[in-house]
Amino acid sequence: MKCLKNKQTGNIIRVDDKQAYQMAGSTWEYVAKAEWKRMVRDVKTEKQEVEAEKKAETIAEKELKRNKLKEKQRA
Repeated sequence: MKCLKNKQTGNIIRVDDKQAYQMAGSTWEYVAKAEWKRMVRDVKTEKQEVEAEKKAETIAEKELKRNKLKEKQRA
């Protein structure tokens, strides 16, 4: 497996050796696997942050609903 970076867009992809050999040239260049890992991990951490925020919101909403229900039961 090889990592290739598009010179125009900056996209990094992983492809098998044969395909990489055919693609490398004017638009695609070889890059280190570490660059590909950084790109993949950055995307994952952003998604995890968004999911964590959503979970926090839903927990807060559930808490509010419980409090309202308790108030209704008391009245």
